Formats: sequence, C-alpha cells, structure tokens
Amino acid sequence: MTVPAVCVRHHTCGVHLETEVWLPRPRDQVFAFFSQPANLESLTPPWLHFRILTNAPIIMGPGTLIDYRIRVHGIPISWRSEISVWSPPSRFVDVQVRGPYRRWEHTHSFEQARGGTIVRDSVEFEVPFSFVAGRFVRRDVEKIFGYRSQALLARFGG
Repeated sequence: MTVPAVCVRHHTCGVHLETEVWLPRPRDQVFAFFSQPANLESLTPPWLHFRILTNAPIIMGPGTLIDYRIRVHGIPISWRSEISVWSPPSRFVDVQVRGPYRRWEHTHSFEQARGGTIVRDSVEFEVPFSFVAGRFVRRDVEKIFGYRSQALLARFGG
C-alpha cells in the first residue's frame, strides 16, 4: 500500500502544505471524480460535518462558486470557494472567497505516472491571529489532508 506523502513548509506569510498519493487508476477517471463537488464529502473527515449548500448540479469551471458549511471544534463556519483555474484533466484551483482563513488557495493536480495517477494537493493558507492559532490550525489541516489521502486510497486502491 502506498503511504501518502505530506510536506509542510512555513513562510512568513503563511503555511504551505503538500500531499501526494498515487492511485492505480487512469487520470481521466480520477479527475472525473474530483470534478463532481458532491464527491468532496467522501474526502472530508466526518468530524467536520461538511455540507454543500449550493444547489446541484454544480457545473465546474472558472468562476464557479460553491458554498459549504463545516463545523470546526463544534463551531459552525460558512465557506465560499471559487474555482479560479479549471484545466481538465491536469489541475484545478479553488480559492476561499469567504471563510475562516485570511487566505486559502488549494491547487489540485493530477499526473499520469506508473500506470496510474499521482494526485497532489498543494495548499497555501494564512489564519487570523496566526501567532496564537497558527500551530493548532496547521495541525487540523494536516489531519484533514491525511484523512483525504486515506479516503482516496480506500476509494481507488493503492
């Protein structure tokens, strides 16, 4: 079984988190899964109580807005993302328009490799009051992306 790779770097302006997981499926199939926002729920840990508020169907493309609701440590949070880059089947980028972060930019990339697909998540984020909350938020984000990698392996094999 492939063990997901996680890398965290700290910058003066925020945190950069990268994860990578290899899946034994064609890139088109993996990208098609990610192009359906409803599938995000299966990649999100249950403790976040993730729910999409935008009415289906959601057609993904540049400028698509998606509203969510999550609970972080019991606190309900509304979140709106915009798809800023849409380049099937190789990558897309979502940015937080409204939500808990000062800045959030999440690049999803998909590379054909070794008869399957490498899925990379690259997230740049900043939090308000980072001198107090930064370490705790970083740990939460690492757990969320660790869960996501394991959920992808369970869904697609590994």
